[in-house]
Amino acid sequence: MRRGQGRPSLGQVIETATQAYLVEHYWPGATAERFESAAAQVRAATERMRGEGTRVRFLHSVFVPEDEAAYCVFEASAAAEVEEAYARAGVGFERIVDALETARDAR
Repeated sequence: MRRGQGRPSLGQVIETATQAYLVEHYWPGATAERFESAAAQVRAATERMRGEGTRVRFLHSVFVPEDEAAYCVFEASAAAEVEEAYARAGVGFERIVDALETARDAR
């Protein structure tokens, strides 16, 4: 077996060991502006955490005004990292659940 083939190195395992998480928010009376502001705060917190070496990434978010709900999707090695990002941002949420992220249609 040539060098570089076979089992991944520890660094490769750590690099790819992430899970998708969905964060649910229920905000009666929320506006698009409030949602965008909160999402920006959480995104900034995740960027700071990434700069510190934490494996967390804000992927995307959706606001559903009719339901007064918002959902944010993250990639992280643990739900605790997503929770920490929210704590640092000072943004509340209802729950964090494991999710399966699929590729979006490029059309």
